Amino acid sequence: MGICALLLCTISFRCSRQGCKYQINFHFAGIGYFKAFTMSTSYLPATTDSIAQALEAKNPSEGISILYRILENPSSSPESLRIKEQAITNLSDLLRQENRAEELRSLLTLLRPFFALIPKAKTAKIVRGVIDAVAKIPGTSDLQISLCKEMVQWTRAEKRTFLRQRVEARLAALLMENKEYSEALNLLSGLIKEVRRLDDKLLLVDIDLLESKLHFSLRNLPKAKAALTAARTAANAIYVPPAQQGTIDLQSGILHAEEKDYKTAYSYFFEAFEAFNALEDPRAVFSLKYMLLCKIMVSQADDVAGIISSKAGLQYVGPELDAMKAVADAHAKRSLKLFETALRDFKAQLEEDPIVHRHLSSLYDTLLEQNLCRLIEPFSRVEIAHIADLIELSVDHVEKKLSQMILDKKFAGTLDQGAGCLVIFDDPKTDAIYPATLETISNVGKVVDSLYVRSAKIMA
Repeated sequence: MGICALLLCTISFRCSRQGCKYQINFHFAGIGYFKAFTMSTSYLPATTDSIAQALEAKNPSEGISILYRILENPSSSPESLRIKEQAITNLSDLLRQENRAEELRSLLTLLRPFFALIPKAKTAKIVRGVIDAVAKIPGTSDLQISLCKEMVQWTRAEKRTFLRQRVEARLAALLMENKEYSEALNLLSGLIKEVRRLDDKLLLVDIDLLESKLHFSLRNLPKAKAALTAARTAANAIYVPPAQQGTIDLQSGILHAEEKDYKTAYSYFFEAFEAFNALEDPRAVFSLKYMLLCKIMVSQADDVAGIISSKAGLQYVGPELDAMKAVADAHAKRSLKLFETALRDFKAQLEEDPIVHRHLSSLYDTLLEQNLCRLIEPFSRVEIAHIADLIELSVDHVEKKLSQMILDKKFAGTLDQGAGCLVIFDDPKTDAIYPATLETISNVGKVVDSLYVRSAKIMA
């Protein structure tokens, strides 16, 4: 049957002689439907003409069939191997376009005899390319994890350490995305020790960066920062691709934002945005989104519109930036109602984004305080119920927040709970003589201490 016949788990088949061709019916185990392939009993020569024939096929299924027949060619000459490598690349692309993830998984199993004929570096390139192709098919998270575990077992048996380490790093990333944090951490802890012993710095950067993301997901900020520092240290010793450097800057920005250092975070997000924008990486829009978040968090919401309307920003106009613009407008107008409207209208972009979501509560508190300050500005004495009606929140919630703001010295006032009123005091004017007097007394104290030390030396 050749490579095509072994591709899938066959439950039943029927062959009928029709000239020089076989008609074979396959039953896909676990999928529950039948597919028919018509293929020649003879393989195709591994030449550029055969590749061209596959590219010129009328439909993807025909192209896939031709590429399988090229791979069936038993020749192992250098030229044939080179053509087969190209055929594998084209076949992976076609299977990805057709969303045939199971066939991509089976392809890696069937190519194992071929891997024995080519250098290990090329094997690693092909394996990672097929795994990447599976990753581009939606809804294949579990399949990717299963495929990576399968390949780890094979690489251990074949003693292909270089490839195994990279597949394990990919597996850890998939486990983290799947929120299987414990398993991912166990896998990474052993892998980090092994890679550090081998001093593979490029892989070490990837693993340390992944460890930082994993600890951040577990809300362990000190370990996340330590892992990021290790990644930067390893990156400084080698040339790091721009995409990887952008990833490091993006993670740095996220950690600084978590520490409320939004100005430093903004600079890191800007560096990441420039790197991703030059590479046309989809992560550029998220870097820009987090830049806007930093501007909002430092009360510079007026700058958001300018950044979005800039030459770089106009390339990424869409729901992500519209969501941040709506939040910026609510912040600029100190309107809690507009903020809640933005949260409702852009739920996917705001609440479902784990990075933005972490800052929403503090942003909500900030807007609530600004909104309350705006409402009480015209008054010297006002009923709390009236403020609650204006802001459209419960009286208890407003009273609790006002008392907190008074204690935090956000404004001068007191709560008259018996009358249910808020009394606002005029801003007290500080007399400059008191700080000056305290400074003078402090300086005199220093002089007296100095004279005491000198007299003690003389007496001795």
